[in-house]
Amino acid sequence: MGEALRPRTLLGRRPGGLRLRTSAAATVVVALVLAAASLAFVLLQRHQLESSLSDVARQQASDIAAQVGLEGTQVDLVGGGGDQSLVQVVNVDRTVVAASSSVTGEPPVVALFPEPGDVVTLTSARLPIGEGEDFVVVAEGVDGPDGPMVVLAAQSLETVQESTAIVGRLLAFGSPLVLLAVALTMYWLTGRALAPVEAMRRQVATIDGTATLAARVPVPPGGDEITRLARTMNSMLDRLQNAADTQRRFVGDASHELRSPLATIRAAHEIQALHPDSADWTTTSAEVLAELDRVDRLVADLLLLARSDEHGLALRVQDVDLDDLVLAEASRLRRDGRLEVVVSAPPVRVRADEHHLARALRNLTDNAQRHASSRVELTLSTRGDVARIEVVDDGSGVRLADRERIFERFVRLDSSRARDSGGTGLGLPIARHIARAHGGDLICGEARSGGPCFLLTVPRTLDTENEALP
Repeated sequence: MGEALRPRTLLGRRPGGLRLRTSAAATVVVALVLAAASLAFVLLQRHQLESSLSDVARQQASDIAAQVGLEGTQVDLVGGGGDQSLVQVVNVDRTVVAASSSVTGEPPVVALFPEPGDVVTLTSARLPIGEGEDFVVVAEGVDGPDGPMVVLAAQSLETVQESTAIVGRLLAFGSPLVLLAVALTMYWLTGRALAPVEAMRRQVATIDGTATLAARVPVPPGGDEITRLARTMNSMLDRLQNAADTQRRFVGDASHELRSPLATIRAAHEIQALHPDSADWTTTSAEVLAELDRVDRLVADLLLLARSDEHGLALRVQDVDLDDLVLAEASRLRRDGRLEVVVSAPPVRVRADEHHLARALRNLTDNAQRHASSRVELTLSTRGDVARIEVVDDGSGVRLADRERIFERFVRLDSSRARDSGGTGLGLPIARHIARAHGGDLICGEARSGGPCFLLTVPRTLDTENEALP
């Protein structure tokens, strides 16, 4: 089963691989270009050779026409011409009055009789010499002593046909060799180019999400696309490793936090079951309810974080009076009777999710209530377009090295890890998550009294792109 699911290499081990497809595509393109270029070369060569022979025939006709214009029918053409050419002089009666030796006694090779001074060129295969090959024929009219005449000069195109055939055979023989060289070269070059990709694939194939998640793909030298791909994959693996480590810590801490209240509830019931006569059911019930409340808060916090991690925090945006939320929290803290609560809350209105902001503020005040010695200060203010809520207590301050760590999930400082403190280690992370979902932030500093100061900032007008519906 594992072998069936193992990814196969893309470097040519299977038919249709990228390496083979790239080589085939490049070869096809070169073949089409080479075919078009070869055809154009053959046609251009044939045209140039035919033009050269036409120029030779025209020059020959012009020279003889000059002689005919002076000597008339007395021009001597017996020694002219040859196996590949012919010359005839035709009078107005369409009678050959002079001809080269290859066409002596033959009628005119073509039925052309242009006016004196005109030149006509044509290609014909029906001539009395040769073996059926084409000829280019030039007819030039001339006005001689014996009246109008026509000089016919013809050149055989056999050499053109032979040259074209030789070039065609050379191209037909050389093109496959060129295409083979192109295919092999492209196959080799593609293999070299994809070798780093194959190395990355082999490395990624060994990563199974456990201990090997720390492995990284090799980064080839240079700054090309493959190098950037390797760096991007390593960045992705870094994020995956961090997410996996965070998830393992989250699961471990969550199981620990849930196990503690459940163990307390179980122990209370077991003690009451073993000693029913001396059982204090009122005390036991109160302990069990307190632990159940702890479990309920923990489960609610876990669900909120799980949903926000998966889909982001959904916000029901409306006008919210922050001063009402701050005053409500101050009243709740005063009912405890143990702390002096100092509040400064001028009217401030923002566009935000009232439920989530109230929860963030509740988490901050609960944290201050647990750690304060005798005094908690709540201060609401504005700075520009940002609303600011400061929550200060007179408890022990937070060390500079711990001021970011306390916003990690399930992190509680050593002095605060007693379970009876009521904290779960999720209140501050949730409060920061809510603040950042609104475009603000939550940071921890130090007040002038030496105690911790938590500053919650929220933009007074929420960006439209940050608004979401559940």
